[in-house]
Amino acid sequence: MIRKIRWGILSTGGIAHAFAQAVQVSQTGVLAAVASRKESSALEFARQYQIPYYYGSYGELLRDPEVDAVYIAPPHPFHAEWAIEAAKNKKHILCEKPMTMTLRATDRVVEAARKNRVFLMEAFMYRCHPQTARLVELLRKKTVGEVKLIEAAFCFNRPFDLKHRLWNAKLGGGGILDIGCYPVSMARLLAGAATGKPFLNPEVVAGTALIGQKSRVDELAIASLRFPGGILAELCCGTGLARGVGVTVWGSKGKIHLPSPWHPGRWSKGLSTIEIQYYDKKKPNSLKVIERGNLYALEADEVGRCLAKGLRESPRMSWADSLSNIKTLEQWLIKAHA
Repeated sequence: MIRKIRWGILSTGGIAHAFAQAVQVSQTGVLAAVASRKESSALEFARQYQIPYYYGSYGELLRDPEVDAVYIAPPHPFHAEWAIEAAKNKKHILCEKPMTMTLRATDRVVEAARKNRVFLMEAFMYRCHPQTARLVELLRKKTVGEVKLIEAAFCFNRPFDLKHRLWNAKLGGGGILDIGCYPVSMARLLAGAATGKPFLNPEVVAGTALIGQKSRVDELAIASLRFPGGILAELCCGTGLARGVGVTVWGSKGKIHLPSPWHPGRWSKGLSTIEIQYYDKKKPNSLKVIERGNLYALEADEVGRCLAKGLRESPRMSWADSLSNIKTLEQWLIKAHA
């Protein structure tokens, strides 16, 4: 029997709770330690999930020999620092998206992982779900012909609160980095699938945003991308407008729509649907994808499978993919704040 991956979690925020629950039902991992800037928070978290070790600093956890891999979940501005420290301590890394806030910082994290020979993956959980793999397969087979346009949106309406990280510029607030990274990563993935590549980078990035007068962060933003080969993308993200979510790919013969691209099956007992509508047909076809497993457990198990194969990066979200994603996000941010 292969020993399970012993996970340490940095931070005790909402996404850390989601990951802890996921590891408990994963096939390849166990919870070994948790760290918070407040020892009392780490203790409470450890008790809730029956975690054997807890620490009042991130550094202590990274020095724990009982930890194999770490999930980095503090606010965005702290990802780079602690991912690099984790690599120096020979810990494998699953870093919450965005991996960092700049291309330069992401490059430093990747270099630290390469130098210290540890696994590193940016935590885009939807990339590990079979719905995404099925969509990629459909585009590679040109199911709806030549892809012309990709539409992707991730919006919700959260109460305004300057203390919350989404609205706080010092904590990396704003929609583009927090949730705009999803539409950008999806558009690049699908443009790549349509052209027979793992991903494709836009040759033109245009965008704008509504910048909050009090928050000074992008509260609602749109972007237009042009990819080589004549593929366009329209993207939208927002933290203060419940426009909704969804991905639609328009081809020369029809369109493909994903009602729930980012959390497939989360609210429908593991059932997600890919809708295919041909222009010359009245009724759409619905492809059902069933995955009962926890979405974040799929992500943790992707790390486990890669480590079992001796890999240091995942084909689901490679280092080159992460570097290219933040490069596009930086361009969007520059246009949005101009």
